[in-house]
Amino acid sequence: MTPESRLSTGRLARACAGRPWLIIGIWMVIAILSVVGISRLLAGALTNEFTFSRNPESQQVRDLISQRLHSPEKIDEVVIISSRQATVDSPQFLNVVKKLGQDIINLGPGVVSGGISYYQTHNQALVSADRHTTIIPLAMTGSLSTAEKNVEKLQSVLNRNARESGYRILTTGTASSNNDFNHLSETDLRKAELLGIPIALVILVLVFGTLIAASLPLILAGFSIIIAIGITALIGQKFEMSFFVVNMITMMGMAVGIDYSLFVVSRYREELIRGRDRLAAIEAAGGTASRAVLFSGMTVILALAGMLIVPMSIFYSLAAGAMFVVAVSVLAALTLLPAVLGLLGGRINSLRIPLIHRYQAGREAEQGRFWDWVTRTVMRHPIVSVVAPVCLLAISSMLYFQIKTGANGVAALPNSFSSKQGYQILTREFSFGLTSPAEVAVTGNVNSRPVKDSIAKLEKEVKKDSVFYGTPSTQTDAAGDMELISLPVSGAPESPEATGAISRLRQTYIPEAFRGVNARALVGGLPAYDLDYFNITNDYRPIVFAFVLGLSFVLLMLVFHSLVVPLKAVLMNLLSVGAAYGLIVLVFQKGIGASLFGFQKVDVVEAWVPLFLFSVLFGLSMDYHVFLLGRIREHYVQTRDNSASVATGLKSTGRIITGAALIMVAVFSGFASGQLVMFQQMGFGLAVAILLDATIVRSVLVPAAMKLLGDKNWYLPRWLRWLPDFHIGGEIKKNP
Repeated sequence: MTPESRLSTGRLARACAGRPWLIIGIWMVIAILSVVGISRLLAGALTNEFTFSRNPESQQVRDLISQRLHSPEKIDEVVIISSRQATVDSPQFLNVVKKLGQDIINLGPGVVSGGISYYQTHNQALVSADRHTTIIPLAMTGSLSTAEKNVEKLQSVLNRNARESGYRILTTGTASSNNDFNHLSETDLRKAELLGIPIALVILVLVFGTLIAASLPLILAGFSIIIAIGITALIGQKFEMSFFVVNMITMMGMAVGIDYSLFVVSRYREELIRGRDRLAAIEAAGGTASRAVLFSGMTVILALAGMLIVPMSIFYSLAAGAMFVVAVSVLAALTLLPAVLGLLGGRINSLRIPLIHRYQAGREAEQGRFWDWVTRTVMRHPIVSVVAPVCLLAISSMLYFQIKTGANGVAALPNSFSSKQGYQILTREFSFGLTSPAEVAVTGNVNSRPVKDSIAKLEKEVKKDSVFYGTPSTQTDAAGDMELISLPVSGAPESPEATGAISRLRQTYIPEAFRGVNARALVGGLPAYDLDYFNITNDYRPIVFAFVLGLSFVLLMLVFHSLVVPLKAVLMNLLSVGAAYGLIVLVFQKGIGASLFGFQKVDVVEAWVPLFLFSVLFGLSMDYHVFLLGRIREHYVQTRDNSASVATGLKSTGRIITGAALIMVAVFSGFASGQLVMFQQMGFGLAVAILLDATIVRSVLVPAAMKLLGDKNWYLPRWLRWLPDFHIGGEIKKNP
């Protein structure tokens, strides 16, 4: 079997168009099974917890707690009771706290495993300086996922007591804040869909001028999203998947699913206008646009695969979800779309919007002249057209070197959420660290004098550090070979204060206290978990960058049979991605323009965002390079006229690529419009990079650079000419 027959997307499209009901039926069955899987399996497949496969200290401490203390890592909540009039010394305040405490006890040990109040211990650390507020630290029962479900029962009790007493009663901690993040994530997802889908439909109508052609990409994107979520629900029964994977699938599915179908439908309509019959037009579109979709999708998937290198479950799950929906979108464009087009035939142009269709028809020639003018203007001044955009993008990219990565945590929640309100009170008047202490696991003969002395020395040193708060608590296992020391840390667990305290514990206090002692001390707890997470993302960022760049270069070399084209594409994409990073720093860290966009100014960029953005943007940015350069090369192979080929390629793809880019910008802007800072940063970065790539890079840099390089664009050394030529302007060929 020849390579041509194996990889003929045109013949595949024709075969699917010849058996439309069979292909559509298969997809319908898969979609129905996915819906069933989503309804039955999805909830149990998602989690807010994430694990490390590299087994850092924090993970080792978590495992030790589970194995030797036979319990999951403790999940703490802090209940806050406050009154404007009464103080904790008044009988009324005492009665409110007593009743609340009894109601919490009545929830049973399956919800709360323990707690203490000021009235039990008379510990002044549990009372604010003005004595109008007191706190009750609670230990939630079970794992984090169990605590997240149970915290709603706790909040119900608190809300009822608040209404009856007139006091302000809140809870904050890992479980309650995660629960609020979950609800806000769902709200943001619905908002993104409500904003992105109508805008995408309007753009598609403007591009096609008919409702049938405009609706097809949206329908296929919907199929891709449903099936990808179904796959995620199934995979999630075996592997841990992040709660936010649904947001990622929806965002990526709307972006690439619509764009891939847009390119194929557009090429099909173009072939119909040229006079081809239905099946011939489908085969021609399959052999060109569908081939571009295939290689573009492969580029996106390979770029996303870079995140699989990072040894953390959150990156695995986000990458897998995005890869699933891209793969399904490609398969739908290769098989389902030709089947639907086979049924529709010429009716693809049905339900025309009269004014828009007439306007569009009249504008097509003018738009062609516009893109021709843009190309020739740029190519008349190629040096200026290269230097000016490169300088602009490079200046924006320089801000990347000021990026601070971390996590914004509960502080980034809107003020309307109770966990945020509780966090603010706890930070201002107590210590948020009560809900997330550092956990030091000491293993060895913990009852021996040397080990006891070392533990005492450690606690003495820690007391001198102002970041550590309150009195340490200890817990020893039954065998006497492990002691767990809980050290409350001031500030949120992801804050520089808390993570800095963990670093001092690991690098200074523990080595000094346990020097020469036959025992091992490891630091865990949520602040340590966050520090390990930050360190891993920083360590693996250059590795992921190198992996994505290398694979993208190799794939583009095969697609365009050139060394220069992929090198140029990689460098240009680096500029657009770097500029997006710089603008994220400018808007979110420095706050310039944040209020204009409705964003929050925060101290850090979420640690996962740069890695995720690089993988996604590098894949998506290649879309336009693949489609544009594919049309350029298609003309160049026929004419060997570099300048004319560039002009023809830009002219023939200008309107469609602009529409596709606007759709992606609309989708990503919908996600940026939510209230979660992490999605604001992600959506803004994606939208800005795509906008830059589809305008400055595609319209100016690409034609100018290709003019300067001339025929050298297609240079390939003799020793590499054995490579198969997977060019996307037609069916696969093999160089002699």
